[in-house]
Amino acid sequence: MKNIFLVFAIIFGLMLTTQAQVVTAVPCDMLGMSVNVGSQETSISIYHSGQYMTHPQSENIFMWEFTDQQGNILHQDTIIDNSFCNFNHSWSLTDTINVTVTLVNDSANLDPWFINQGLPLTGESINCLFEDQLFWFIDTFPNGTLYGSWTFIHNNVGVDQNTQTGIDNYALENRRLIKILDILGKESKEIKNQSLFYIYNDGTVEKKIIIQ
Repeated sequence: MKNIFLVFAIIFGLMLTTQAQVVTAVPCDMLGMSVNVGSQETSISIYHSGQYMTHPQSENIFMWEFTDQQGNILHQDTIIDNSFCNFNHSWSLTDTINVTVTLVNDSANLDPWFINQGLPLTGESINCLFEDQLFWFIDTFPNGTLYGSWTFIHNNVGVDQNTQTGIDNYALENRRLIKILDILGKESKEIKNQSLFYIYNDGTVEKKIIIQ
């Protein structure tokens, strides 16, 4: 009897290990972002569904950029393993803000999804671009009181950046390293024997370990 329980315990442990190692993702056009209810006139909180739907979550990298209509950068941030982008701002409530975020995960791919859908496998990693615009939407409570909230204009879904053309290949060959991040999302110098994320100007991200 003890041997039977031991066998069951080993099988159960293997099942948990297998589940923990599963790499899952869904296509970019099934993901999106939404303004969190905590956003106010001078602060913004945006939720991105890519963190919840793309695994392993610890390797999800979100590169956020907010610009005005003249192209001036108002806020930039690179966030690892987090669903939210939160910060204070000094935008005018009459401004329309451009929002761009790229989700990359070199360890996640759509092969499980393709298998489920009976489609050919690609083995490509996750690289999704999201673009939209924010504006201050004014509405009225039932009692007649006015209130406002930051709202997305288009509610766009993501676009898969893995489909490359000759121009894309040219850009890849001429890309430039912007910065290096450690696993906590902090800027780092090139350190040997440590996992680092190399971020390039074309939006691509490479995870590297330089062995001494």
